[in-house]
Amino acid sequence: MLPHWAISEEADRHDPTVRSGGVDWAIDAHAVCVVDAEGRAVDELDLGHTAGGLVERCRRVHRAGARRVAIERPDGPVVEALLSIGLEVVVVSSRSVKALRERYGTSGNKSDRSDAYVLADCLRTDGNRGQSLEPDSAATVTLRAPGRARKDLVETRVAVANPLRAHVRVVFPGAVGLFAEIDSPISLRFLARFPSAARAAWLSEKRPASWLRANGYCGRKPAVVLYARLVEAPAGVDGEEGDARGSIDLGHVAVLTAPRGEIDELNARLEELLDAHPDAVIIRSLPRSASVRAATLITEIGDRRARFTDAGSLARLAGVAPSTRTSGRHRSVTFRFSSNKKLRDAICDFAGDSWRGNARAAQRYRELRAAGRSHPHAERILARGWTLIIWRCWQDRTPYDPARHGAHQRLEPVAA
Repeated sequence: MLPHWAISEEADRHDPTVRSGGVDWAIDAHAVCVVDAEGRAVDELDLGHTAGGLVERCRRVHRAGARRVAIERPDGPVVEALLSIGLEVVVVSSRSVKALRERYGTSGNKSDRSDAYVLADCLRTDGNRGQSLEPDSAATVTLRAPGRARKDLVETRVAVANPLRAHVRVVFPGAVGLFAEIDSPISLRFLARFPSAARAAWLSEKRPASWLRANGYCGRKPAVVLYARLVEAPAGVDGEEGDARGSIDLGHVAVLTAPRGEIDELNARLEELLDAHPDAVIIRSLPRSASVRAATLITEIGDRRARFTDAGSLARLAGVAPSTRTSGRHRSVTFRFSSNKKLRDAICDFAGDSWRGNARAAQRYRELRAAGRSHPHAERILARGWTLIIWRCWQDRTPYDPARHGAHQRLEPVAA
């Protein structure tokens, strides 16, 4: 006997009054199309981001008879508006939409209206293959925003730190490698005070120690060693050119200082929100899974247990399960390109560092590297094994225990 939801979907497919909707998401306006049971477009409209207008326009989709709506992204104000009026939302990947266009023409033409129709019509014909979106709890949604904002700021910081390092290597070589990171707080304060080799000439054997104490240096290298590095390094650029290039360093330092402060604020906010999340104790029990990494895993996996019926579905969505293709006598196992990129980044980041805190993962990682696997390849294989453990702990709402989950630590040597 079919479950009640399957009976409902079967009845919907044979009901001539049931209609499907499609939304082609854009930045300013979104094209919407509603099709009937025969695939005819019965209503087309545009959704704009106006105060109160978004929900009202979505109600028109509901009044047109649509029960389910297909869209290419799982979040945002449009998705929230559609869900708020009782419509079911089905997420269709952009890669799928690109392939589906060939159903309606081989020219490759694209427009917002045509893509909205493609989404609506494919939901009509293949809607049984799509799972309706189940929004995460308020705790997860609240945690997701600062977590993704922090990642964006970190990427900005790295994008600015790289040209700063390259420039300092020419202008003031002694400052490169003087501290652990070129964009660390102590390094930025040093470059703000000594942006060029000419300005650093003020330092003597005794002055570095005083400056480091005044600026709260807490590194392990004594001032004598740091001063010796400055003296032994190449001279760099001197004179008027050195002063001019030093102003470039000051510009980079000013740009880097702002995101550093904002990242620290978001770290504190993530810590606070994570403490209140019900899944925090589960994810934090994983090796090398501190606050930021735990928050990222929670927000990208979500908290709806029914979303992943088994560990394989989680691995496939994360892109850490290989893609197997066979045709006749040909068989190939390749990288899975179609995946949730944010989820893959989160799980691979965790797996790539897990071997430093877990003996079995460390053994498996060394075996893979000795067998000639690259670090990213070994990371994906570890990630696939960890999805078994994460899924089991997540479903059982139980923290990770290496002794209890020993059987799951046999990380599979399958190509990924």
